[in-house]
Amino acid sequence: MPNTPGAKKRLRQSETRRLANRSKRTNLRGQIRKVRDAVAAGDLATAQSELRIAQKKLDKAAAAHLIHRNAAARTKSRLVKMVKKVG
Repeated sequence: MPNTPGAKKRLRQSETRRLANRSKRTNLRGQIRKVRDAVAAGDLATAQSELRIAQKKLDKAAAAHLIHRNAAARTKSRLVKMVKKVG
C-alpha cells in the first residue's frame, strides 16, 4: 500500500485510468468483431461501414497509447484485406 500522499494519489489515478482503458479496449475489440461478423456473413455494405468506424477507433487507441501504433496498423491492414475479399 502507498505511504505518501503522492503515492496514494497516483494509485487513485492509476485505478481510474485502468478502468477507462479497459472500457476503451473492450469497445475497440467489439468494433473489430462487428467487422469480422459482417465479413463472415458476406454483407459488404455493413462490413465497409463498420470498417470505417473500426479504423477510426484503432487510430484513436494508437494515439492514446492504448495499443501500439504498429498493432493498430497491422489490424487495420488485415481488416481491409478481409473486406476486399468479400467485395
